[in-house]
Amino acid sequence: MAAAVLPPARPPPPQMDIDGLDGDDTLDMAMEQIDEKAIERNDSTEPMAMLAFYKRLLPFKSLYVWLNRDLPHQPTKNFTNREFAFTLLNDVYIRYQSFSNWEEWKKEVVRLNPARFEIGPVYTAKPKDRKMLQKSVFRPVSRELVVDIDMTDYDAIRTCCSGKGICKRCWAWIAIAVQVLDEGLRSDFGFKHLLWVYSGRRGIHLWISDKEACELQDDARKAIVGWLEVVKGGAQQAKKVEGTTGSFNKTLHPALRRAIGKEGENGPLKSAFVETVLRDQDCFRAKEQWEILLQLLPSSESDAINKLRNKWEGSSRSSMDKWSDISSAAAKSGERTFNSVWKPAMEDIILQYTYPRIDAEVSKHLNHLLKSPFVVHPATGRVCVPVDPKEVADFDPENDCPTVALLLRELNEWQRTHGASGGEVGNVKGDWEKTSLKKYVQLLDRHCAAIYKEAAARKRSTQAFSTDF
Repeated sequence: MAAAVLPPARPPPPQMDIDGLDGDDTLDMAMEQIDEKAIERNDSTEPMAMLAFYKRLLPFKSLYVWLNRDLPHQPTKNFTNREFAFTLLNDVYIRYQSFSNWEEWKKEVVRLNPARFEIGPVYTAKPKDRKMLQKSVFRPVSRELVVDIDMTDYDAIRTCCSGKGICKRCWAWIAIAVQVLDEGLRSDFGFKHLLWVYSGRRGIHLWISDKEACELQDDARKAIVGWLEVVKGGAQQAKKVEGTTGSFNKTLHPALRRAIGKEGENGPLKSAFVETVLRDQDCFRAKEQWEILLQLLPSSESDAINKLRNKWEGSSRSSMDKWSDISSAAAKSGERTFNSVWKPAMEDIILQYTYPRIDAEVSKHLNHLLKSPFVVHPATGRVCVPVDPKEVADFDPENDCPTVALLLRELNEWQRTHGASGGEVGNVKGDWEKTSLKKYVQLLDRHCAAIYKEAAARKRSTQAFSTDF
């Protein structure tokens, strides 16, 4: 059998010496000739732009420190036995790549110049050596617990965008998802090291790096997904929230009660329902949508539902008005019926329209691969940057997220302004410090510092325990 041939990598510009780019002005001159207009058109297949990004801007060392987890300066199995997968320009997908250190990783990324790359689990051996091992020996042993939230799962309720589109208005659903999940995973599971990363287009990814989270096996991951997954069902299913409240279960789960709010209080979900669902998105203005809303009301209250339908038919009442009508109908039903029938149904509606909608399959399996932070989304040119959960509501994916074109322009301008006297160009730490990427890399570095601080404390505790015997 003929030896397998590695698919061709995305080519550098003709007559370009890749290995010598860091040491001279070749890349600087090439960067000045990059077709920025093409990049602005989201033509992220422009090979020179991506090569410059990988050589100068992608924070390989910070990513390595994050993945390595236990020791900041010495590669551990968390990195050396880690799987990386590359998608090349011609859509060829290369899996089971692994590296001894971050320099080797960067060199291979520059050689392949991929459209994107993904990060997988840590295996019992180096993935690149898997063919020398028995299949039963080569298996995944750890991996960050990950969560994927995609805006397309909100298409049935958002009114501003659909499909691949996203704007600041519908980003509000992502913001509330981050707020609720971040609080829940910290409070209910005790996780500390949560890294939220904008996906580059219409969603957000969560990476949980706690030692306990990384060591979870598939059954435990599925159990956590069961806790996270409240909204279920396809487009043809009106009611997508089950088993939270109702005639046989009038006590809401504490995590959901915290999110909605206690009696007389507005929790984050109730506030988001009013501000985003009712006021901004006006989700129930169209008849198709308010008919679904009526289907979610308690079927035992058919007379009240028919009165609401007659009142709304042919009217221009806003979603705020319609919810006020529902609240009035509920109040007229009497205290007992309100508490046992209307209130649970209305809280289920709030959950259905505001609770995080996750891609459950991404979180369930130890061997799932996920797009790396700081790669470029091929369709938008936006960099997948970390987002502070405390500031996620202010983040605008269309205008705040740096693009390849912006970063290269900032780097070119910095070099023109500072020249050779402004500091070494292409230094080991990274030229990202001279661009708007800096604050996002610093966010990752602070995240890593917290991980290593805990790892060091755990090591000291173990050593102290061992001296007692």
